[in-house]
Amino acid sequence: MCRGRDGTVAKSIGPSGSQRNLLIGRGSVSFPLNSSPRWLSWRWTMSLRACGFIIFRRPCVPKVDNKAIEFLLLQTSYGTHHWTPPKGHVDPGESDLETAFRETQEEAGLDASQLNIIEGFKSELNYVVNSKPKTVIYWLAEVKDYNVEIRLCGEHQAYRWLNLEEACKLAQFKNMVTCLREGHQFLCSNTP
Repeated sequence: MCRGRDGTVAKSIGPSGSQRNLLIGRGSVSFPLNSSPRWLSWRWTMSLRACGFIIFRRPCVPKVDNKAIEFLLLQTSYGTHHWTPPKGHVDPGESDLETAFRETQEEAGLDASQLNIIEGFKSELNYVVNSKPKTVIYWLAEVKDYNVEIRLCGEHQAYRWLNLEEACKLAQFKNMVTCLREGHQFLCSNTP
């Protein structure tokens, strides 16, 4: 098994005739047995896949107040220190939703019992990272306790609860801003 610079895991799953099979993330690829190891230098065009939750909170007393929705964004401790909801790469054999729960637990310290998943909303972002296509799937999740404790892992250095406009300013990437706005609109239009 080997890991690419982007975190993608590749594992040889044995020869098949004159081909060697390689399991890469959730996909596989075959290549000739006489291929040099350089062929394995991550030249395939397989898309990277990540999943997470757009986590939010809102006061519910005396009634649900959608004007006061706040989104949780985490600041990375690497690269450009961008702000994003918790998300991460799908591990082999893991479903998209399992990934979202695992990454939320790892990155924000929130487990499934602390979240209400909002039915009917799912957003897919597609963009390029390090010359490779990447797909990120987000669902909406509301924290059950407005004052829940956030526990960051080493991948993040800060977190903030932000209203929609503040979150959009920090998110900085156009597709993430669109995702936040669509999530907010969905919540406002689907709450009595």
